[in-house]
Amino acid sequence: MAKNKKNDLISKYAEDWIPIKQIMNGMIQLESGEYVTGIKIAPKNIFILDQGTQDTIIYNLRNFYNTIDYEFWLIVADRPVDINMHLSQLQNLYNNSPTSAIRKLIMQDINKANMFMSAEYSVVDTEYFILFKEKKLEIVQKRIHNLISNLSTCGLNSTQVSNNDLRMLLDNFFNGGQATTLGTVMPE
Repeated sequence: MAKNKKNDLISKYAEDWIPIKQIMNGMIQLESGEYVTGIKIAPKNIFILDQGTQDTIIYNLRNFYNTIDYEFWLIVADRPVDINMHLSQLQNLYNNSPTSAIRKLIMQDINKANMFMSAEYSVVDTEYFILFKEKKLEIVQKRIHNLISNLSTCGLNSTQVSNNDLRMLLDNFFNGGQATTLGTVMPE
């Protein structure tokens, strides 16, 4: 560890100098007393809809963004997905298939799933977030409610972020998407 001019210890770990006090109730509480929270938006492929519906959703989203009168962050994050359970189910189907034609189709799915798990590919869910920072809890709740209801008028479902969502976002930002493990011993 290094020392600064005041002889205080300065840590070499990012976790020690990030101003996070705690994560609870879907909010990051900062040492300054502010809260960082927001909503997670369920993905929706609007490009499979007819052109008129696409135009309406885009118009409504534009209006929605123009109504937000405070600083916010629009974040797109990839969350790794474990497809081992899916592979196990496919293997069980394969083992219990009555015909070779069905086994052949299931084997194609197994091979495709194995390809996605290889180092060349990665299986991820893309998630969308709107986060903001605020000191007053009553304003936090009002903003979350407004974001969720306004996105609903755009045809999008959303929920308040969870503690796990916030931890995943921090892991993505600081650790390149690798989840951290509490209690891990790090060499100095």
